[in-house]
Amino acid sequence: MSWALVPAAGSGRRFGGGIPKQYLHAVGKPLIQHALEALLAHPDIEGVVVALAEGDHRWPGWTWLCGKPVLTCVGGAERADSVLAAVQALPEAVEADTLLLVHDAARPNLHRNDIDRLLAAAHVCADGAILAAPVRDTLKRGDGEGHIVATAPRDGLWRALTPQAFCRDLLQLALGAAQDDGIAVTDEAMAVECLGRHPQLVEGREDNIKVTTPADLALVEFLLSKRCAEAIL
Repeated sequence: MSWALVPAAGSGRRFGGGIPKQYLHAVGKPLIQHALEALLAHPDIEGVVVALAEGDHRWPGWTWLCGKPVLTCVGGAERADSVLAAVQALPEAVEADTLLLVHDAARPNLHRNDIDRLLAAAHVCADGAILAAPVRDTLKRGDGEGHIVATAPRDGLWRALTPQAFCRDLLQLALGAAQDDGIAVTDEAMAVECLGRHPQLVEGREDNIKVTTPADLALVEFLLSKRCAEAIL
């Protein structure tokens, strides 16, 4: 069995407005509820730890969803701090080789088959695995003033998605080492890479988008509405 970790201590400054983006609603539910239910509906995920901002009054207080435990802890100033706090808040019975899936709270359109393939890869690769999407657009390098300097080769480039899956001991070691070394890692895979490890890339659905702008929220609303309609048929 696996556990999920969801860092949700961010303020959502890039989105704008007074509500952290994980609490924005789509199809009648906050984005974080969609994300948690997608994780907990998977039969291999035993429970989840959510890292919240201190004094988060918007948290609904869930302790169970989909018949599984929802634990909480206080997150930190940065994503890596929140994920490490969530690792440390896991029940003692969660062993060192248990797979942990770290997922964005504002990434609500997660499909079960992506989780299936991610878990399969992470069970095989000792360095863990992440969902990702190959870069398909032409990339331009700018000069900071809005002018193109060069066209960058896209061969071998991927966009990192979530969940990202690693064994508990490896994830805790990697995040702790990055913290000690003062390295500002932007995702869990980067922390593992800093140890000289090479996580497996698992191609995931490109509609597994993270809400960062109002346009993203409108697209997620459409995607989730479509899924709900298909489930009824």
